Amino acid sequence: MTTASRAGRPRASSRETLAEAACELFLEQGYEATSIVDITRRAGVSRSSFFNYFSSKSDVLWSGFDARVDAALVALARLGTDADGAAVRDALRPMLHDLAPDPLALALRHASAMGVEAELMRDTGLRHARLASAIAAAARSAGIEVIRADILGSAFATAVLSSVRVWAERGAGQASLEAQFEDAMRSVHDLPWG
Repeated sequence: MTTASRAGRPRASSRETLAEAACELFLEQGYEATSIVDITRRAGVSRSSFFNYFSSKSDVLWSGFDARVDAALVALARLGTDADGAAVRDALRPMLHDLAPDPLALALRHASAMGVEAELMRDTGLRHARLASAIAAAARSAGIEVIRADILGSAFATAVLSSVRVWAERGAGQASLEAQFEDAMRSVHDLPWG
């Protein structure tokens, strides 16, 4: 059984093809004006194929980063009573290592043109809450009192997400995201772990 590829478009996974089509359409006609049907039509796949990979339009932007968040949450939970500032930073670093320019980076850089400012603000808040909660839980496991743990969780989560945003806005691939994160972590230094 052979499959024919679409002319002019190299073979790629349906996930990549859908993400590329979505970003093209968001830039051309805006986020709100783009439907899932538009995306699947542009990608040349069925509507059901979209939902095999994504749960919503905004998931197209975040899916690659969300996998990294999930891995960081597992790493943070494993720290237990051994959690300290250095261990938490080590658990967060893989999220940013080799993060390639992707739909999220494109959306952060071209938020206005795509019409995704409100969407990004809301969805960034959700990722921030997940990260902050996991970091605060790690701090509490290590004996940090609740309010200080919450503050540390929020500060570390902000360092991660702000680093990604600034890196993308400056032109993903033009600067080191890891260096941006280390810079952000130095800003958190005034909130010592212990």
